[in-house]
Amino acid sequence: MRVFSNPVGAGSLWFDNLVTADGVPVAYDPQARAFIPMPPFCANREVIGCNWIAPKEGEFCRACAMTALAPDPEIPNAIPNWALTEAAKRWVIDNLGRWHWFRPEDPGTPPTFHMLAEGATPVPMGHVGGVVTISVAEADPVLSTTRREALEEPYRTMIGHMRHEIAHMLWWRLSLREDFLAAFREAFGDERADYTEALKHHYHEGPPEDWRTHYVSTYASAHPHEDWAETVSHLLHLTDITDSFVASGMDLPELPRDQKWDAYAEPDAERLIHIATAVVAGVNNVNRSMGLSDVYPFVLTEVTLQKLDFVHDWLRRGAQGL
Repeated sequence: MRVFSNPVGAGSLWFDNLVTADGVPVAYDPQARAFIPMPPFCANREVIGCNWIAPKEGEFCRACAMTALAPDPEIPNAIPNWALTEAAKRWVIDNLGRWHWFRPEDPGTPPTFHMLAEGATPVPMGHVGGVVTISVAEADPVLSTTRREALEEPYRTMIGHMRHEIAHMLWWRLSLREDFLAAFREAFGDERADYTEALKHHYHEGPPEDWRTHYVSTYASAHPHEDWAETVSHLLHLTDITDSFVASGMDLPELPRDQKWDAYAEPDAERLIHIATAVVAGVNNVNRSMGLSDVYPFVLTEVTLQKLDFVHDWLRRGAQGL
């Protein structure tokens, strides 16, 4: 994620800013990828702190317009959790926009979101036919940590959920292409295998003993659909960690000396992942100095690198049908 210029004075702005350091209201223009100091602001600005611009006064921004169902405000903490969830969605949608997904130049269908609060029972997250369902309760760090530990996961955040579920939607978009399906099945396996039975087996029997050789996570081993979604998530993790590192002015010997180098514009997946792994190794080491978890607690193998290469190729060219 980039660091942005202040349009009305000195200093920088971060992606979630609503005002400058001097208190001047600003909003993010996702088309220009820049902040502006004038309305029209999103209709959700005062409701959930959305800081994007809208097409017209009183309308929703591009990201909020994708939300067809908002959580029940009568459920405790639904609105603050929704605000955090929408912030994560804006982050991921803007990242994908770097590869032209869901922008005006993208001729395909954008995702529709159902943002649901949890009452007495959990909300299963998932994707069906272009609709992404998200439990906003997962924005609560206590609940998220509890579930992460129960499922023995090394990583669980709302941005991670967004990347994973939107990845399913991207597969749905790309599957309309016959050339994609043939290549996908060669790389990930046949997604026509019974999904329900595969998940039942995964939760009852666990992953195969050699899962680390073939998959980026245990959940990826459950079914080709989940392998795709997890691999897409990891590509987005690594690309954006690297982009954010560079945008913050930090440096490593592995980084290209070209001052205009852009992680999202890098066409060589092998080069990108080589740089990204150097970045995360350094950031992991910094986190450990404070007793914090690794920012990227995963190990990549030759097989998972090949899958990341496949995903990188299709995400960079798929939105515009190249």
